[in-house]
Amino acid sequence: VQLQASGGGLVQPGGSLRLSCAASGFTLKDYVIGWFRQAPGKERDIVAAIIWSGGATYYADSVKDRFTISRDNAKNTVYLQMNSLKPEDTAVYYCAANSRPNTLLRIDRYNYWGQGTQVTVSS
Repeated sequence: VQLQASGGGLVQPGGSLRLSCAASGFTLKDYVIGWFRQAPGKERDIVAAIIWSGGATYYADSVKDRFTISRDNAKNTVYLQMNSLKPEDTAVYYCAANSRPNTLLRIDRYNYWGQGTQVTVSS
Protein backbone atom coordinates (compact mmCIF):
# COMPACT_ATOMS: atom_id res chain seq x y z
CA VAL A 1 0.00 0.00 0.00
CA GLN A 2 1.63 3.18 -1.16
CA LEU A 3 0.91 6.76 -2.16
CA GLN A 4 3.42 8.46 -4.40
CA ALA A 5 3.33 12.26 -4.55
CA SER A 6 5.13 14.12 -7.32
CA GLY A 7 5.14 17.31 -9.34
CA GLY A 8 6.62 19.83 -6.96
CA GLY A 9 9.28 22.34 -7.93
CA LEU A 10 10.34 25.96 -8.05
CA VAL A 11 7.95 28.41 -9.68
CA GLN A 12 7.65 32.17 -9.85
CA PRO A 13 4.74 33.99 -8.20
CA GLY A 14 1.69 33.79 -10.42
CA GLY A 15 2.84 30.52 -11.93
CA SER A 16 1.27 27.08 -11.91
CA LEU A 17 2.15 23.53 -10.89
CA ARG A 18 0.25 20.27 -10.97
CA LEU A 19 0.84 17.74 -8.23
CA SER A 20 0.03 14.06 -8.65
CA CYS A 21 -0.75 11.42 -6.06
CA ALA A 22 -0.67 7.88 -7.42
CA ALA A 23 -1.91 4.97 -5.35
CA SER A 24 -0.59 1.44 -5.58
CA GLY A 25 -1.59 -1.67 -3.68
CA PHE A 26 -5.13 -0.47 -3.06
CA THR A 27 -7.95 1.28 -4.86
CA LEU A 28 -8.97 4.77 -3.89
CA LYS A 29 -12.67 4.30 -4.58
CA ASP A 30 -13.62 3.96 -0.91
CA TYR A 31 -11.48 6.81 0.33
CA VAL A 32 -11.28 10.53 0.68
CA ILE A 33 -7.96 11.83 -0.60
CA GLY A 34 -6.51 14.94 0.89
CA TRP A 35 -3.67 17.25 0.01
CA PHE A 36 -1.90 18.80 2.97
CA ARG A 37 1.00 21.20 3.25
CA GLN A 38 3.53 22.02 5.89
CA ALA A 39 5.75 25.08 5.87
CA PRO A 40 8.86 25.29 8.08
CA GLY A 41 7.91 25.87 11.69
CA LYS A 42 4.20 25.46 11.02
CA GLU A 43 1.65 22.72 11.45
CA ARG A 44 0.53 20.48 8.65
CA ASP A 45 -2.78 21.81 7.30
CA ILE A 46 -5.30 20.49 4.85
CA VAL A 47 -5.38 22.26 1.50
CA ALA A 48 -7.98 20.32 -0.45
CA ALA A 49 -9.76 16.98 -0.43
CA ILE A 50 -11.89 14.88 -2.73
CA ILE A 51 -14.27 12.09 -1.87
CA TRP A 52 -13.57 9.51 -4.54
CA SER A 53 -17.12 8.19 -4.65
CA GLY A 54 -19.22 11.04 -5.96
CA GLY A 55 -16.39 13.52 -6.36
CA ALA A 56 -17.35 16.01 -3.65
CA THR A 57 -14.52 18.41 -2.90
CA TYR A 58 -13.27 20.64 -0.11
CA TYR A 59 -10.88 23.58 -0.28
CA ALA A 60 -9.24 25.65 2.40
CA ASP A 61 -10.19 29.32 2.12
CA SER A 62 -6.60 30.27 1.33
CA VAL A 63 -6.62 28.28 -1.94
CA LYS A 64 -10.21 28.59 -3.13
CA ASP A 65 -10.47 29.73 -6.75
CA ARG A 66 -6.76 29.02 -7.29
CA PHE A 67 -6.38 25.27 -6.66
CA THR A 68 -8.40 22.45 -8.16
CA ILE A 69 -8.42 18.87 -6.96
CA SER A 70 -9.45 16.11 -9.35
CA ARG A 71 -9.21 12.36 -9.81
CA ASP A 72 -8.54 9.88 -12.60
CA ASN A 73 -10.32 6.59 -12.01
CA ALA A 74 -8.34 4.67 -14.60
CA LYS A 75 -4.99 5.78 -13.18
CA ASN A 76 -6.00 5.58 -9.50
CA THR A 77 -4.50 9.04 -9.18
CA VAL A 78 -5.50 12.35 -7.64
CA TYR A 79 -4.23 15.68 -8.92
CA LEU A 80 -3.88 19.13 -7.42
CA GLN A 81 -3.75 21.87 -10.03
CA MET A 82 -2.27 24.98 -8.43
CA ASN A 83 -2.63 28.29 -10.25
CA SER A 84 -1.79 31.88 -9.31
CA LEU A 85 0.78 30.62 -6.85
CA LYS A 86 1.96 32.93 -4.09
CA PRO A 87 5.11 32.87 -1.95
CA GLU A 88 2.95 31.83 1.01
CA ASP A 89 2.08 28.62 -0.83
CA THR A 90 5.67 27.49 -0.33
CA ALA A 91 5.65 24.24 1.65
CA VAL A 92 6.09 20.51 1.47
CA TYR A 93 2.89 19.07 0.04
CA TYR A 94 1.62 15.64 1.08
CA CYS A 95 -1.23 13.52 -0.14
CA ALA A 96 -3.03 11.13 2.16
CA ALA A 97 -5.94 8.70 2.14
CA ASN A 98 -8.73 8.43 4.71
CA SER A 99 -11.22 5.54 4.69
CA ARG A 100 -13.87 7.60 6.48
CA PRO A 101 -14.99 10.37 4.12
CA ASN A 102 -17.15 12.04 6.78
CA THR A 103 -13.98 12.86 8.70
CA LEU A 104 -12.08 14.51 5.86
CA LEU A 105 -11.04 17.50 7.98
CA ARG A 106 -9.44 15.33 10.65
CA ILE A 107 -5.78 14.82 9.90
CA ASP A 108 -5.57 12.01 12.45
CA ARG A 109 -8.02 9.96 10.35
CA TYR A 110 -5.75 9.74 7.34
CA ASN A 111 -4.34 6.23 7.25
CA TYR A 112 -1.87 6.38 4.37
CA TRP A 113 0.56 9.15 3.51
CA GLY A 114 2.74 9.93 0.55
CA GLN A 115 6.33 11.04 1.00
CA GLY A 116 5.83 14.76 0.30
CA THR A 117 6.91 16.99 -2.54
CA GLN A 118 8.47 20.44 -2.15
CA VAL A 119 6.76 23.45 -3.69
CA THR A 120 8.72 26.70 -3.68
CA VAL A 121 7.21 29.92 -4.97
CA SER A 122 9.85 32.59 -5.36
CA SER A 123 11.12 35.12 -7.83
